[in-house]
Amino acid sequence: MRLYHDSRDPFYRWPFGAVSCGQRVRLRLRVEADQAPDLVFVRTWNGAEARNAMRMLGAQEGGYLYEAEIDTCDHPCLMWYRFGAQQDGQTVVYGNAADNLGGEGLQDNADSYQITVFDPAYDTPRWMREGVMYQIMVDRFYNGVPDGSLLRKRNDVRIHADWYERPDSDVAQNGDGLARDFFGGNLEGVRQKLPYLRDLGVTVLYLNPIFRARSNHKYDTGDYREIDPMFGTEEDFARLCRDARAMGIRVMLDGVFSHVGDDSRYFNRYGRYPDLGAYQSKDSPYASWFRFKHFPDSYDCWWGFDTLPNVNEENPDYLRFMLEDDDAVTRHWLRAGASGWRLDVADELPMSFLRRLRARVKDVSQDCAVLGEVWEDASHKVTYDKMRSYVLGDTLDSVMNYPLREALIAFLRGEKTALQAARTVEALRENYPKPFFYSLMNLLGSHDRARIIDVLADAKVETLARDERKAHALTKEQRELGVQRTRMMLRAIACLPGMPCIYYGDEAGMTGAGDPLCRAAYPWGREDQEQLTFFRQMLRMRAAHPVLVTGEMRMLAPCADVLGVVRTAPGGRDAFGRSVREETAICLINRSERPVTVRVPEAELGCDVLCGTSGERVCAQDGALYLTVPPRSGETFFRARSGFETLKTTTHRESIAQGRVLDYDEVM
Repeated sequence: MRLYHDSRDPFYRWPFGAVSCGQRVRLRLRVEADQAPDLVFVRTWNGAEARNAMRMLGAQEGGYLYEAEIDTCDHPCLMWYRFGAQQDGQTVVYGNAADNLGGEGLQDNADSYQITVFDPAYDTPRWMREGVMYQIMVDRFYNGVPDGSLLRKRNDVRIHADWYERPDSDVAQNGDGLARDFFGGNLEGVRQKLPYLRDLGVTVLYLNPIFRARSNHKYDTGDYREIDPMFGTEEDFARLCRDARAMGIRVMLDGVFSHVGDDSRYFNRYGRYPDLGAYQSKDSPYASWFRFKHFPDSYDCWWGFDTLPNVNEENPDYLRFMLEDDDAVTRHWLRAGASGWRLDVADELPMSFLRRLRARVKDVSQDCAVLGEVWEDASHKVTYDKMRSYVLGDTLDSVMNYPLREALIAFLRGEKTALQAARTVEALRENYPKPFFYSLMNLLGSHDRARIIDVLADAKVETLARDERKAHALTKEQRELGVQRTRMMLRAIACLPGMPCIYYGDEAGMTGAGDPLCRAAYPWGREDQEQLTFFRQMLRMRAAHPVLVTGEMRMLAPCADVLGVVRTAPGGRDAFGRSVREETAICLINRSERPVTVRVPEAELGCDVLCGTSGERVCAQDGALYLTVPPRSGETFFRARSGFETLKTTTHRESIAQGRVLDYDEVM
């Protein structure tokens, strides 16, 4: 007896993916057997287990088809299901795939499929779904002072006389980066570069922390209510936000709410602030924010770094200061001009804190956003031995899409097949509510990782110890490979739902190992112009084709070396039911050393002509279109048309092209 179910095939599960509270889900199971089983059932679980007998729909060639309809919970949660069939006292079970990424399952696997049940009122701001993000470390971007001088003099830091120098790699006694060297970038510099960012295609600026702090990266907050004087003033920030908004650009701030700096107004370990800090006295107004094991020298701190004392986010005084007061920190800076918060280490913040934070942010404006740093599938992240779901509509609007980043990197470096990478993306599409999925921050690089060119050219760069990073350098051949792979990765991200996010300087071809080498100053006047031109082209392509922004999607994997995505707007409607230009787009990236041609049946596209971004027209021959992708490159093909028929579901064949034409296959 053999069982079969596919969670991504609408014949076997309808509706697809995440559903709103109380929505009914239809599940089907095929049983291949000589005679009908005694009992076929679906086991569901959402805190309590239930077994529902499935009814036979009828006999089919070689087997029987069964169906059950289940009512989802009336509150946001995760539900789980798997199947069983009993015959002659023996039970056969059928559950999720071996990698737990959904789709076709596995017999004798007790792991369950997931159904995300979310708040029907949940939605995300439209500017997230339609945005292109750009991440800036302010000190390293641009100095807007006419003579290049610093806005604030400090005698406890080193100032780089040469803007193009490498960052210092000094390490503090506790093993953390010292981060006491500055280049002089400021908010006025960001404001002056707004025309450049607009020309690039940016609609959302994500600024690393800008509040007063001792370090150059500002993740050791000293005062949440003051812009760091080296960056400017609150008026400089408000002016930046006003001018950015006039150009159609939003500003998102980095919220570091799990810890502060030991050199802060609240802890005041070194007595540099006039306030009585928690380190100085148990009578400090901030004493209850922190957990002391032995006062004052032993306290709970972030990842063991004593320069970063953890706060108790559920402390009433801290909650009032950060969230609850009318002029609380999170609300104050939104009113000053920010459009949202990116939450540092969001998965280390209590769920109750996140729920309240989102509610208070939305009180300011429903158009404000909360985006979290979560490195795994955010629908079922396990933190501190407890599963947390950030996709139910009560905590985060969306998250940083590290699973996509890691899947694309692994594919381009030859560590995963196209099918494996595609399954990662399809699992997110299945587990995330549509507004969440379309608002993901699809990053190439970040301040926490080596530059993307280095990562794609040399896997070893990710494992270099801090004292080894300064000596790291790419050969000419490695750099060329890294640039080619970066372009393929950007093309894929530009064609996927979510906000493409550019880490400052990646578009200019910057290289460097991990922190602090990945945090060098932007190379104004020394950009890789070819790379910059390609980034502009990809982001403009996305802006010119609404189907790439909010169209329906699914992944393709015609062979191990070619990864693709299809975007559609059936009937001139996007994934949210809004009217858009009726269009189809197919993006293919080829990591191999040889050109690959993919055969797409004309009937499956409903058209006989496609146009590539290179301007080449591909016309149907013998009822099919033949799409050729150059080696170590990619192409995106478009066709606008008046009619549309859903592309057929076909069976994936994992094979490597050896100079032959590949049939178009769909990965479910």
